[in-house]
Amino acid sequence: MNMTALLSEAQTGGTAGIITMVGWFLVFGVLMYLMFYRPQKKEQAKHDAMLANIANGDYVLTSGGFYGVIIDIDDDTVIVEFGNNKNCRIPMKKSAIQEVEKAQSE
Repeated sequence: MNMTALLSEAQTGGTAGIITMVGWFLVFGVLMYLMFYRPQKKEQAKHDAMLANIANGDYVLTSGGFYGVIIDIDDDTVIVEFGNNKNCRIPMKKSAIQEVEKAQSE
């Protein structure tokens, strides 16, 4: 075999190797998107919808683990009343609310 034939085989093999490697990177990128990014975005959308539907009197669980009742709502803050003591009212960001239970209408 002459040297030119060996070089041409090496060049085509190298190109095929690079194409295969790029293909695997694309496959792993799609898997990462499907396993991590997409579920996180769905969960964030569900949390945003929950925060958009809060109202005065709803029972909430904060990120600090405290249960309280929403007294007042502003654009991005809420005032939450904790415990039976009516003097314990704390303003906090809406994003600190983890769970909401709607108030029972009587």
